[in-house]
Amino acid sequence: MKLRNFLLGSLSSAFLSVAGCGESSTSATGTGGSGGAAGTTGTAGTTGTAGTTGTAGTTGAAGTTGAAGTTGAGGGAGAGASPSTMMNFFVSSDTSATANLGGLTGADARCQRLATAVGAGNKTWRAYLSTASPATNARDRIGDGPYYNSQGMMLAADKDALHARSGDPALFIDEHGGRINGQWAGSPTPNQHDILTGSTAAGMLMSGNTCGDWMATTGNSQVGHSDGLGPSMNPAPPYNQWAGAHTGQCGDTAPGGGAGRIYCFVGN
Repeated sequence: MKLRNFLLGSLSSAFLSVAGCGESSTSATGTGGSGGAAGTTGTAGTTGTAGTTGTAGTTGAAGTTGAAGTTGAGGGAGAGASPSTMMNFFVSSDTSATANLGGLTGADARCQRLATAVGAGNKTWRAYLSTASPATNARDRIGDGPYYNSQGMMLAADKDALHARSGDPALFIDEHGGRINGQWAGSPTPNQHDILTGSTAAGMLMSGNTCGDWMATTGNSQVGHSDGLGPSMNPAPPYNQWAGAHTGQCGDTAPGGGAGRIYCFVGN
């Protein structure tokens, strides 16, 4: 009994101790302190204003194109250019210091050589020259026409029209299309418009003026004006005559305005 009472008393004390612990735990629970207020977010700084783009510079005005130069006076087709296929007349581009041309044979060969050099050697060419022995008229050595220069321009339709006309620097040109120096405005120097013919204005033999039939360097020649002009561009007769304007010198073709040139025509 004593043992039972002892145990019951121990259990009762233990129960009271547990209950007391529970009380203590409840009363210890306090109200937690409130947290401090959160700081406000700072206002973001404003974005700076972007700089404006600079104004583009203006484009400079374009320079003007220079004026084209004028074509030189007397320029023709130019050396090496092919003449018109209609060409059956030209003034020789080469020159001779004297009137000794090797006779008609030498003069004809000269025309043929010059024509061949520009692609017209398939035709038979003759020098427009008169001779005393045998008596030969220059007009009888050439074809009947019409007559065309190296640029295809017509000089005349037939022999009569050819010998009735005046010389002309734009028509009486060489096989390359070049003008012959003369009395025309803007012409280069020296004057070379005196062309050997030994003929009258009508193309007939001028006796005593054929330089030994083109084999001598003594005596006188007869010459025509390719440009049809005399001093100060005078177009009056006899200056205008392309076949026979005045006499020249056989030993030196330069005095008076010559260079030993000849006329070349396709033969008859």
